[in-house]
Amino acid sequence: MQYYGDVYRPPSEARSLIIQVTLGCSHNTCAFCTMYKEKRFYNRPLKDVLDDLREVSSKYAAMVKRIFLADGDALIRKTDDLLVILDEIQKLYPNCERVTTYASPGSLLAKKEEELKTLKEHGLTMVYLGLESGSDEVLKLMRKGFTAAQIVEGGLKAKRAGMQLSVTAIAGLGGTKLTKEHAEGTAKALSAMNPDFLGVLTLEIHEGTPLQQWVENGSFELLDSMEILQETRSLVEQMDCPGCVFRMNHASNYLMLGGTLNEDKEDLLKEIDAAIAGQVKLRPEWARRF
Repeated sequence: MQYYGDVYRPPSEARSLIIQVTLGCSHNTCAFCTMYKEKRFYNRPLKDVLDDLREVSSKYAAMVKRIFLADGDALIRKTDDLLVILDEIQKLYPNCERVTTYASPGSLLAKKEEELKTLKEHGLTMVYLGLESGSDEVLKLMRKGFTAAQIVEGGLKAKRAGMQLSVTAIAGLGGTKLTKEHAEGTAKALSAMNPDFLGVLTLEIHEGTPLQQWVENGSFELLDSMEILQETRSLVEQMDCPGCVFRMNHASNYLMLGGTLNEDKEDLLKEIDAAIAGQVKLRPEWARRF
């Protein structure tokens, strides 16, 4: 079985079999991100993907219950190729309960809704979508490549196809200048999508990124931990996402939060308020990892 370069996966895929369907990220210009920089994006040969699936199944077929299709945007691959891969998974892994992948806004928008429905029928049960921010100003600054409306439409398209939708947002991504716009726009976009799962990370600065340069030259001012909590409070307060499983438990976060919206909203706000009041110990800066 072959793996090429660094392999990334969502935290919830820790026990999943990871199969590289594509290499790298189809966009890979976000100003805050260092993922997949060591490789050029391309589709792996279909034969190689199928060989990997067969090799693992020869010994571990009964053990595999989840499969994650990597790298950064496997959904951008041609639908016919994905159907071959999904059908092979169903044939080789009888105990597999779900198949998931990262999806970019571009890959979701490029696929027809009927294509997504067909992929769901063949076993693609959930996609992970990076919203990051619902503010067009922040998205443009961070070189995301899409507007909030386009990202929302991509997410809704996946949901209409019957797939579960897991979305990420990044606290602090607007810096001090755009924190209000970031919180309000992100709450609006999330409310429009109402994802099944929402993970909120907290911004960190990585070496070699444009964002690092902006921080160093003073054009981007980071939020401190208290400002992050205030922004998060504004986000949670404004969101209307009934049934959405909310998690803020990533290693990058200062405060660990979890619940189901909207029923746990008041409890989440109370936890944030307690942290702002100094009644809860925050993760120290040195211990944060993005």
